[in-house]
Amino acid sequence: MEIVEKILKGNVLAAAVLMRGIEDERPDALVELGMVYPHTGRAYVIGLTGPPGVGKSTLIDSLIGAFRKKGMTVGVVAVDPTSPFTGGAVLGDRVRMQEHCMDSGVFIRSMATRGWRGGLSKATISMIHVMDAMGKDVILVETVGTGQSEVEITKVSDTSVLVLSPDSGDQVQVIKAGILEAADVFVVNKADKGGAEYVISRVEFMLGMRTFLPNDWKPDIVLTEAISKKGADDLADVLLKHKEYLSVSGELEKRRKIRAREELLKNVESFVRDYCYQGFVAEGHLEELVEGIAQRKIDPHSAAMKIIDWLGGHFKQISAH
Repeated sequence: MEIVEKILKGNVLAAAVLMRGIEDERPDALVELGMVYPHTGRAYVIGLTGPPGVGKSTLIDSLIGAFRKKGMTVGVVAVDPTSPFTGGAVLGDRVRMQEHCMDSGVFIRSMATRGWRGGLSKATISMIHVMDAMGKDVILVETVGTGQSEVEITKVSDTSVLVLSPDSGDQVQVIKAGILEAADVFVVNKADKGGAEYVISRVEFMLGMRTFLPNDWKPDIVLTEAISKKGADDLADVLLKHKEYLSVSGELEKRRKIRAREELLKNVESFVRDYCYQGFVAEGHLEELVEGIAQRKIDPHSAAMKIIDWLGGHFKQISAH
């Protein structure tokens, strides 16, 4: 297909068209995604998360510049909790990264979670695949950094970065344990502000409670001042050092297999849910079961099994044709 050929040559317009089709779940777009997939797996994917207000977007802007100075092309997926057409956080991302918008070596895409459980849109990893197929060397994925999305970022990236700031000092204790345990690199942004040392000490304390084997990666703590771009080059160097560690240790292959499993299961979950809504719900059976559960005529588990039985029957009909 022409659009696939253009994407493989790095055409931004073709990539944007496919990405929009993926978000809208157009069947033709999903077919085209399948055609570009064999050309993926080369990009280094970095996920950045952290509490709101720590300066993730400004930090990414600085990080783009640091990677570009190394001659590397960069893709950015900025995940917004609302809609990409309502302004707000996404508009802010665009403004803060605008100096790179005219750079052909940089492609920035904002997208909405659309209420997907876990904070990350199910299309997020598909966007990563498209940028990967375009030939981007590095792909930065920014999440809103609230709730489950902090942990979810580890499932779509090779390297996970937790961004903190002096303002988030008291929030360190309430950040989900999963990302604290899984983060490969810690960044204390706005390090020129008072309170940075406290955040550093808290992170060091938590790292001291983790058990590391002799050959394990021990997370770095990088200090940055994103507005002045101070520390961005150091952060880029640490990230590339982690990429080398992942490749040499075999950890990169392990992580990508885990991502493949997560993506497969997420697609199955989405397919089954959508299929139920298109069939079982449309036929009015769901409301019958809901009413039955409410009136205690059937328990939720048995009701769920009825839906599974219905799905099995429909799949048998499909395979028979």
